[in-house]
Amino acid sequence: MTRTPLRPLARILKARAQGENPDVIERENLRLRHEQMRDVSRNRAEVRLLILGFSFFVAFSAIGIRMGALSASEAAEPRSLASGAEILAQRADITDRNGRVLATNMLTHALYAHPKDMVDPARVATELAAIFPELKADDLTRRFTDGRSFIWLRKVLSPEQMQQVHDIGDPGLLFGPREMRLYPNGTLAAHILGGSSFGAEGVHSAEVIGTAGVERAMDARLRDPALVATPLELSIDLTVQAAVEEILDAGITMMNAKGGAAIIMDVKTGEILSLASLPAFDPNNRPNPVLPKDAEPGDSPLFNRAVQGVYELGSTFKIFAAAQAMELGLVGPDTMVDANAPMQWGKHRIKEFQGKNYGPLLSVTDVMVKSSNVGTAKMALQIGGLRQQAFLKSLGFFEATPVELTEAPGARPLLPARWPEIVTITTSYGHGMSASPLHLATAYATIANGGITVKPTLIKQTGPRPGTRVMREDVADASVSMLRQVVTRGTASMAEVPGYEVAGKTGTADKPKRTGGYYKDKVINTFASVFPASDPRYVVLVTLDEPVETSGTEPRRTAGWTSVPVAAEITRRIAPLLGIRPMVEAPPADRLTAVRN
Repeated sequence: MTRTPLRPLARILKARAQGENPDVIERENLRLRHEQMRDVSRNRAEVRLLILGFSFFVAFSAIGIRMGALSASEAAEPRSLASGAEILAQRADITDRNGRVLATNMLTHALYAHPKDMVDPARVATELAAIFPELKADDLTRRFTDGRSFIWLRKVLSPEQMQQVHDIGDPGLLFGPREMRLYPNGTLAAHILGGSSFGAEGVHSAEVIGTAGVERAMDARLRDPALVATPLELSIDLTVQAAVEEILDAGITMMNAKGGAAIIMDVKTGEILSLASLPAFDPNNRPNPVLPKDAEPGDSPLFNRAVQGVYELGSTFKIFAAAQAMELGLVGPDTMVDANAPMQWGKHRIKEFQGKNYGPLLSVTDVMVKSSNVGTAKMALQIGGLRQQAFLKSLGFFEATPVELTEAPGARPLLPARWPEIVTITTSYGHGMSASPLHLATAYATIANGGITVKPTLIKQTGPRPGTRVMREDVADASVSMLRQVVTRGTASMAEVPGYEVAGKTGTADKPKRTGGYYKDKVINTFASVFPASDPRYVVLVTLDEPVETSGTEPRRTAGWTSVPVAAEITRRIAPLLGIRPMVEAPPADRLTAVRN
């Protein structure tokens, strides 16, 4: 801006020449300059007000548009506003095959402290110790006053505990939101689910990770963000599982056993409808037991006897020798074999139970019915060690089971270092090698479905999965027929459940000592069965650890007196639950009476 001088020389000289006052010119020019400056300031203020007004217009328009959009949208509850909340709600539910919840998530709170913000640390310590008995007042007071700025107190609180802590009213006690895993059925299916714990955790959130069972084996699937809204469907039936655990628990008590396991498996799909191991635990509060040095692994409630229990399974193996001998064309169901006992093989003496002699000859069927060790051994020698190993390997007895449990890979069968003829003999009747009850159930499913291998699974399947044929269908049918006769006229007579055609084999094996040899009065008893025999659909297997039946004058420890009655009660209870109708046999013709009108 060009400024006009207040006292221009030309005008001053002219004014003086005309006798005028030059100061008038200065005042007039000063007035004009002030008016010009006022006009400039006004214009600048008007522009600023215009810009500010436009800015307010844009801002309020945006707010109005957003409010209109929110009012037109569907209301939704916010998940979380806390930092780190992205790791919340990141684990899928687990359900049974019918959609009933086995594991889910629950919002809870953790408790932590800022000791420097506490008003009265001693009082807080005393009141916290009254709420949480595992916390000691003296220890808390020391921790609150030793200069720490942060202390974790509890990682999970119940709503009642949270309210009690809130009532203490100290600003140094703070709550952090987090999700925890909830198992609404308590101990039911505990060894299947396994349990979970917290992984990465902070004040406002915590990561849930699997620690055992399906929770750990399927951890990646359960934490997959793309699948977190889709429950993991297991093959088990919660109702069947509850019935099996109830009966198994009662059987363990009645038979004075240390523990036991039971498995229900679909013979065509390999789906496990129930897998029970007792004693059990509550995965909501997974224990950490400390066992004495001389304790067995099975003494821990965390031990899954059905999968991790590797035992000599006794005479339940005899059907494999008979089936393989028939598959090779060496014998048929009615072929007579040498069963003259005792049998001498080198320095070893093969005897029958209680020194009996079922010989000199027995049919292959009667070898199974009477559970003859000698008859089975003679068939095994005809088969030979190499072929025996190959057959057992095809049934899955040389590898860990592929079931979806984190404990399964570590439960490999115990095999002899060498396989001389005496091992061929003892293995044929279930001694000398050890396997888990799940191995045995899978092998029986192969026989029951017509000779095709199955893969045991805890994941719900949509239909049969094709396996490998390891025996002819007629051989499998003949084997099931032999197992049926073991129930109708053999060692498993107590397994008969009217209407359901149970077929199975007992197995009693002395328990090995850690120092070598076997106990005289401790056994592992197993009964492996299938039903209905005319069209097998399910395997039912029961194993008891150190059972003894004491209702008679002398203690009885064989499977026929212990595991068999438990398995029979399980079959009786679960068959209707599985939708299997009992078969009603027609009465004999000589008992029919004509009806007269």
